[in-house]
Amino acid sequence: MDGNDTPRILAVDDSPANLKMLEAVFQAEGFATAAVESGEAALARIASDPPDVVLLDLRMPGMDGIETLDRLKTTAPQLPVIMLTAYGDIQTAVQAIKHGAEDFLIRPIQNDRVVLSVRQALERRKLRIEVESLRRMVDRQGYLARLMTPSAPMRELVDAIRRVAASNFTVLIQGETGTGKELVARAIHQESQRANMPFVAIDAGAIPEALVESELFGHEKGAFSGAVRRKDGHFQMANTGTLFLDEVSNLPLASQPKLLRAIQERQIRPVGSSRATAVDVRVIAASNANLQEHSARGLFRQDLYFRLAEFVISLPPLRERREDILPLARAFLEEARVELKRPASLLTDSGARVLQAYHWPGNIRQLRNVMRRAALQSSRVAIEAADIEPMLSEENSGADTQAAASAVPRPAPPKIEPDGASLRDIAKLALEEAEKQAIVAALRATNGHKQKAARLLKTDYKTLFVKLKRYGLGHDSPAAG
Repeated sequence: MDGNDTPRILAVDDSPANLKMLEAVFQAEGFATAAVESGEAALARIASDPPDVVLLDLRMPGMDGIETLDRLKTTAPQLPVIMLTAYGDIQTAVQAIKHGAEDFLIRPIQNDRVVLSVRQALERRKLRIEVESLRRMVDRQGYLARLMTPSAPMRELVDAIRRVAASNFTVLIQGETGTGKELVARAIHQESQRANMPFVAIDAGAIPEALVESELFGHEKGAFSGAVRRKDGHFQMANTGTLFLDEVSNLPLASQPKLLRAIQERQIRPVGSSRATAVDVRVIAASNANLQEHSARGLFRQDLYFRLAEFVISLPPLRERREDILPLARAFLEEARVELKRPASLLTDSGARVLQAYHWPGNIRQLRNVMRRAALQSSRVAIEAADIEPMLSEENSGADTQAAASAVPRPAPPKIEPDGASLRDIAKLALEEAEKQAIVAALRATNGHKQKAARLLKTDYKTLFVKLKRYGLGHDSPAAG
C-alpha cells in the first residue's frame, strides 16, 4: 500500500463499461483505482507502479486472463489476483486457482461480494508480508540468537557452539526429544566457515535399512532393482557443507563401518560403483539416547561413537531450566499471533503459573505446540490457565498407562547359550532380547497403543517404530495389535 495506506486496485478488462463500474465501486469504498484494457498494458503498469490487488478479466483479445496471470506471477508472485468472467465453469475456476489466482468471481457480481473478495485478498497479503518479515528477522538474528535464553545452561551452550563452530570437529549432540538438537546443528553450521555452503539434514531412523547406504552415499544406475538412474547421496549433496545425521543411534550396525570410513577417509563409494569419490563434509550427529552407553552395550560401534564424539554437546531438558519456560512461551505466542492471525498476544499470571508448574516431557517442541494451539483456539487477547490446562491434561493421561504398566512383571532375563560366541556377542544378544521383551510388555500394558508405549519406555515414537520393525513387532504381531 502507499504511504497513506490507501489500497490500490488495478482493474484489467477489455470492456470500458466493466472498468467504469469497478472504478465506481472501489472509489466509493475509498480505494485508489486504475484501469487498463489489455494484459500487455497490465504487465507494463505493474512493472512501473505495482498495485495491491489486481482484478483480471478472463476472456480478452490477444493475451487472455490465464496467460496474463502466468506472466504476472513470474514477475510479481506475491501480488494477489482476482479473476472475473461472465463465462464461468468449475474447470476454468480450478485452472485459474492452480495458476495462482486468489479468487474466481462470475458476473453478474454483487458489489459487496467483489469488495469482500478484495479485502480478504489484502488481509492475506498483509499476513504474508508480516510472516515474511518475521522470518527475515529470525534469519538476520540467526539460529544462535534463538538459543539465547536466560538460563545459565543455555548461555554455556551458546559459548560451546561458538567455540566448536570455528573448528572442523565432528560434533555429537545429545538430548531428549524436543530439546532443539537440529536447531543447535544449524547454529553450528551458520557460525562456521561453511555457513554459505549446503546444510543437509537426514533422519537416520526413518530410512529403511536396505536403503541406508544408497541414501548416504548414492548409487549408480542398475546398482540394484529399481535403480533406473544414477542418484547422489546425502554426502554428495552436502559436499563443502554440513551433513546432519539425526537419531544416529538408529543407524543399522551393518552400515556403521561405511559411515566411519567415509568420515575418516573423506571418501565415499556409491552403491554399485568401483571408484571412491572425495567429499569435504563436516558431520554433526544427534541422538536422544546416550550413545556412549549404547556403544558400551554393543548396540552401537565404539569406534564410530568416538569418531562422532570429537566434541559432545548435551542439551538439558526444559524441566531443568525453568527460567526459560516463560520467555520461550511468550516468543511462541507472538510467532503464533502473526502466523495464525489470532488476537492472543498476552500471557496472564495464571497461565504463566500453569506453564511453570508443568514437567514438559516433550520439551521445547511441546511448549511451542501448546502455545500455538492456545493461540489458535482462543478468541481473546490474553491466554489464561483455562486455555492451557486442557492441553496439558491430555499429556497427563499417560499416568494411567504408567499405573497399568506397574502390574506387568518385568521380562525375565533371556537365556542365551554361548555356542562358541564371544562374550561381547552374547551380551549384545541378551540386551537385544531384553529390549524386545520390554517393548512387548509395554505394548501389552497399553493395549497396543504405540505412542503410550513410547512414553512408558521413556523414548520417542520414532525410535520405538524403528525397533518394532527391527524385532518384527509390526501390525501383524499379537503384541502390537
